[in-house]
Amino acid sequence: MGKLTARTIAERALEIGDAEGLDAVTIRRLATDLGVTPMALYWHHKNKEQLIIGMADHLIGGFAPKPADERPWQAQLRDLVEGLIRTLRTHPCAKDVLGHIDPVAVPNFLSVWDQALGLARTAGFGVDESCLITKYILQSAISIADAPVHRHTTPDLNHTIKAKRVALQSLPVETYPHIVEMASPLADGMPPELYDTFGVDLVLTGIEALAARG
Repeated sequence: MGKLTARTIAERALEIGDAEGLDAVTIRRLATDLGVTPMALYWHHKNKEQLIIGMADHLIGGFAPKPADERPWQAQLRDLVEGLIRTLRTHPCAKDVLGHIDPVAVPNFLSVWDQALGLARTAGFGVDESCLITKYILQSAISIADAPVHRHTTPDLNHTIKAKRVALQSLPVETYPHIVEMASPLADGMPPELYDTFGVDLVLTGIEALAARG
């Protein structure tokens, strides 16, 4: 193979994590897959903790939000949220990767975080509120990206969905009229595009409403 780079290592580590989970990502496994000795990887990452930091930095760097510009803060914040969701969905292991890192150790994470904080301040929020907004944005992005509506269907999953739908439809209509009425979308889910758009709109509309309240 060609020259071993941090990018090559991160990309292969993410591939393993996506396919087999983060526990499968080890220095020894990566060395085998990349055709090098473990010592060659230690030049880049001394341990798995540093390896995961490298994965996170590459992951977040992948959507590279645009630098702050003259557009309204709402548009810039939407770009940031949607970019983060796309990145999280591209890599199923992303949620676990982000859960294992200290943001201070990940330069690309710090850049995105700082940009989000700046946009919140531009919107007129105070320091404490701006910090909360960025935390809610990250958790919302993770939840939207990890939604069941984006998972591939299988015979077992289809059977489970059908059973849930029948169970909801079988509830006493006089006691639970709205659940019975909406049994199908509650059990089956909804179009992924609607789920994503509505989720982002819900988060950003709430932030805009709070900003307007002053």
